[in-house]
Amino acid sequence: MISPQQIAYILAVYETGSISRAAEQCFVTQPTLSMQLKKAEELVGHLIFHRDTNSMEVTDFGKSLIPLLQQIQGDFGAIDRMSQIHSGTYKERLRIGVIPTVAAYLLLDNFQEWQTLLPTTQVFVEELKTEELIEALDQRKVDLAILAGPLSQTNYRVTPMFSEEILAYAPSVSGEILLVDQLKDLQPWLLNKGNCLRTQMMQFCAINDDLPSSWNYQGGNMDLLMRMVDQQGGYTLIPEYYHPFVHQSTEFKSIRDNQGSFPGRSIIAVSAFRHANWDSMEKIIRSIQHKYGKPVSKELELLSWK
Repeated sequence: MISPQQIAYILAVYETGSISRAAEQCFVTQPTLSMQLKKAEELVGHLIFHRDTNSMEVTDFGKSLIPLLQQIQGDFGAIDRMSQIHSGTYKERLRIGVIPTVAAYLLLDNFQEWQTLLPTTQVFVEELKTEELIEALDQRKVDLAILAGPLSQTNYRVTPMFSEEILAYAPSVSGEILLVDQLKDLQPWLLNKGNCLRTQMMQFCAINDDLPSSWNYQGGNMDLLMRMVDQQGGYTLIPEYYHPFVHQSTEFKSIRDNQGSFPGRSIIAVSAFRHANWDSMEKIIRSIQHKYGKPVSKELELLSWK
């Protein structure tokens, strides 16, 4: 059977896509890593990586094997954690990745509570766009991903946390409710590509991705987009729970389509099925569910991030 060290080498090659970078990450020479990789493939009886391309692409067998090796490595981590706990030397480290449009309110609203819940844990939080976050999760660079669902991958533990309405900021338009048809003649101020809220906005509001070549701005800062609306007119969209952190709170309006539905998104937590830090991650997930959980209206149309 392959050894824990060989498992670490295989996963390093998978995560980096390169033997040279994997060797550097594992602090061994390239010949040593290549030799151990070959021995591991001989032990399992199948190639794990294709070697006829510039990058180390995973074989079909490798695609089935990698999730299992990740679980095994997680179990090794759990054993090491248990040993350190009993010896009194354990210091938990938790890496959380959050999409920017959720991080904009989630951290301000919850970080202090997380510190209370996990007083002995080192918590590192990083903002990443959805596809970057999924890649970081695949490569074990984050332990817990918080993003807008759905997520099609079945090799992860996916926990629904809450749903939220997507609101419009359009102070030039009167009324508390906006129909989608009313937005067609207004300039949309969009988040840049890669932000899921941009995709959801374009879906529900039927915005053509081929915007006219006139003056326009697309960015990653929702507050700046609202300032552009103030200066230039038009509209932008923000998540429901970002609303309390904005001074112009009276200007946000609900959006409805012709069937009376309004746009929303489902926020989910994603992690490996087996993870040494699951107890701590569950505390964070439960605290978020408790704070934002509410009954979901049947008129709420949950939009996909793709």
